[in-house]
Amino acid sequence: MNKERIQKELQYKAVKSSGAGGQNVNKVATKVILNFDLPNSSGLTQEEKTLLHEKLATKISQEGILILSCDEDRSQLKNKGIVTLRFWELLSRNLKKPKVRKATKTPRSAQEKRLQSKKKSSEIKANRKKPNF
Repeated sequence: MNKERIQKELQYKAVKSSGAGGQNVNKVATKVILNFDLPNSSGLTQEEKTLLHEKLATKISQEGILILSCDEDRSQLKNKGIVTLRFWELLSRNLKKPKVRKATKTPRSAQEKRLQSKKKSSEIKANRKKPNF
């Protein structure tokens, strides 16, 4: 993953936001939409592209464009920073390969300890019964 190349490929678009802000909402385009053309990116390898396409299928359009938006703040600049940060976190989280789980056996000492405790509890319960004369 080449961050500098990817950063140049990001496209931002500012649109009018909904929600709180009063008259400011009607006048200023504060919502920021980030578009990233995944199939045509030169900053990602083919493996990374297919991995991201599989994992982010719900966030990618039919053309293969990843779309993220942010309208949390009343400032366009802050929204741009937030959406960019989200984008990098999304990429890094989804490109991380999970560790391969190694199958392990339960240690013999743990098995014996478990059996001993079962034996002990069964003896305690057996001693609660009335004696059979």
